[in-house]
Amino acid sequence: MKSYTPKEIVEILIAHGFEPARIKGSHHVYVNRATGKRTVVPMHNKDLKKGTLHGILKQAGIDLKD
Repeated sequence: MKSYTPKEIVEILIAHGFEPARIKGSHHVYVNRATGKRTVVPMHNKDLKKGTLHGILKQAGIDLKD
């Protein structure tokens, strides 16, 4: 799987119906009101680590095939 920056993940989440719910420091919480799913994206300047990326996508119910 290719690496993604937090900004790229936020764009993917928004495209899947998520919207920002709140911000606590560098962690942004996104919610999809239609499905009730919620996920947290750590907003740092580096690419997300593989495990963090998988966790975010799993919580959001998104399957990225590369």
